[in-house]
Amino acid sequence: MQATLLSILGLALLGALHAQDNIPMQANFQQDKLTGRWYSIGLASSSNWFKEKKHLMKMCTTVITVTADGNLEVNSTYPKGDQCEKKNSLYIKTEQPGRFSYTSPRWGSKHDIRVVETNYDEYALVATRISKSTGTSTMVLLYSRTKELSPERLERFTQFSKEQGLTDEEILILPQTGKSRQKQR
Repeated sequence: MQATLLSILGLALLGALHAQDNIPMQANFQQDKLTGRWYSIGLASSSNWFKEKKHLMKMCTTVITVTADGNLEVNSTYPKGDQCEKKNSLYIKTEQPGRFSYTSPRWGSKHDIRVVETNYDEYALVATRISKSTGTSTMVLLYSRTKELSPERLERFTQFSKEQGLTDEEILILPQTGKSRQKQR
């Protein structure tokens, strides 16, 4: 009886771990079409830094280029106080098209980045699992080629974020720079 119970618990744990890694990815991902300028429209995260800084966050601009060896150079410019800050990251391609890895030189955190869905000329939904010594967190980003996106795309972002275990308090539609706050979820 005890062995059966342990087997059932083991299978349940294995299923939960597999489900955690079961993030959908863009079918037939075309990396070259992801390049160019994007605006961050939505951000959802279970991390503590997000909860602490959420009220200060605004839309940022991100430019993605492909390096000579096929990785992605991701350069973001975002408002911080009355200045613009820049963050440059190198996303290393994996064997799975649309999946990348990144290690933060500042914090040592490991990032598993996946392009969940995109139509390349309007929006991109990206999910990241972040692992560091204090635990793991989930982040979901919604990018747009323009500073505004349809309510259907915003709802898809919210729905997907919740599917990843994020709560309403952990989901934010980012306000445009110099504009009043948009609807906060």
